[in-house]
Amino acid sequence: MKKFALVMGASGELGESISRTLAASGWSLYLHWNTNPVDDLASQLRDAFPQSEFSAVQADLSLPDGAEKLTGQIFDVSCIVVASGQSLVEMLADTHDEDMEKLWLVHVKNPLSAIRQLSSKLQRHSNTYIVFISSIWGEIGASMETAYSAVKGAQLAFVKAYAKEMAYSGTRVNAVAPGFIMTKMNNDFSQEEIESLREEIPLGLGKPQDVADMVDFLVSGKADYMTGQTLRINGGWDM
Repeated sequence: MKKFALVMGASGELGESISRTLAASGWSLYLHWNTNPVDDLASQLRDAFPQSEFSAVQADLSLPDGAEKLTGQIFDVSCIVVASGQSLVEMLADTHDEDMEKLWLVHVKNPLSAIRQLSSKLQRHSNTYIVFISSIWGEIGASMETAYSAVKGAQLAFVKAYAKEMAYSGTRVNAVAPGFIMTKMNNDFSQEEIESLREEIPLGLGKPQDVADMVDFLVSGKADYMTGQTLRINGGWDM
């Protein structure tokens, strides 16, 4: 019997790495994207894993009806990975209400709404999983990323609360909080700044696969006595 996972934000580097890793572990996937199509990714996964199904689903989570558009394309699911997101590097005094609203919609409101709308499908299965890709800044905060830190912290609060609410239904709810992972989001850093960070982090800089491997573990059945937790994938940057 096929098992289906929804990867929200599959078009990003973290989302793509998570998708490839879950596909290799036997998951059929709904690959969510907004502005960067994932048709090539879906095609590659179909070729590599012909026993599974891979569907691209488009929805703009920065719009109020983003969750409704997304969930209308999902027919069965026993795992939801929230890897969608956008960053915002600005002082709070310079941040416009519109930008804060988009952060809230993308990171909190629409993911929660999608989970709510898909809850009846999750409950068809005895063991189900929800994993949020949060951030180190959701725990310790970041100057110049105040609004971003706030929505990432909200994700972590939701994980704790929803884990308690859904434990008796067999749904495990956890979060992964990456530190500095080398992706295109960090292209604004100079080489000098990246080297300085490399020296600051005991295990050096992280890779998308580091995050993907932890997600794979959380939804593998090997972590089924774990819920409501935030796992820090940061190379010892924050202990």
